[in-house]
Amino acid sequence: MRTPLIAGNWKMNGSLALVETFGQAFSRTRPPEGVEVALMVPFPYLGAAVGVLDETPVAVGAQTLSDQPSGAFTGEVSGGMLAELGVRYVLVGHSERRSLFHEDDAAVLARVRAALAAGLVPLLCLGETLEEREAERTEAVVLGQLEAVFDALSPEEREKLVIAYEPVWAIGTGRTATPQQAQAVHAAIRDRLERYAGALAHGMRLLYGGSMNANNAAELLAQPDIDGGLVGGASLKVDDFLAICQSAG
Repeated sequence: MRTPLIAGNWKMNGSLALVETFGQAFSRTRPPEGVEVALMVPFPYLGAAVGVLDETPVAVGAQTLSDQPSGAFTGEVSGGMLAELGVRYVLVGHSERRSLFHEDDAAVLARVRAALAAGLVPLLCLGETLEEREAERTEAVVLGQLEAVFDALSPEEREKLVIAYEPVWAIGTGRTATPQQAQAVHAAIRDRLERYAGALAHGMRLLYGGSMNANNAAELLAQPDIDGGLVGGASLKVDDFLAICQSAG
């Protein structure tokens, strides 16, 4: 059985007060047995999040990292710095990083390698735009992004990743892929992983990201190849996020 993972991505939102609110909520309400939870908070709140969530089951994640271990890179944050803080996960290849900050497949691969070198768990994001879906290129785009990373990694490195499928057209738009649409892409990803190793395909956790909320989470998470969620806006609302975590149990 693959362990479900619900990961909240706050993006450039939140506050120290909200970090404290989540810490208090998860100290009182635990996720279901066997469900992992993580919060990807902005860099300035990582230390506070590690502190208030330390006695809870919630892991802390970062939203990106530099591909360099150190150096004259003003404004960047290295994987080693994140690991020293107690961060466990890091998003790599989120669609907003690809589109707004022009991170191509090579940049995504470099960041995956930097995360692995620092002992972090890369949460690799894959997804197509609306234009690509309407052109019936969803699988070509998503599997191409997958192969750009997995072809370059060793078998041991591949096993350390988590994958999130996030249709770009469903992020922050209120539009959500139907459970059947999401399942179809997850199944295609798992099928492609079979080419690397059967055990990898069987064990790899695949998350759905794209306007998952308290109302649609249960139906999405019931799909056979969806092992959790990468939650955006709903992860800023403690009651909604708790409800999504409960749906994964």
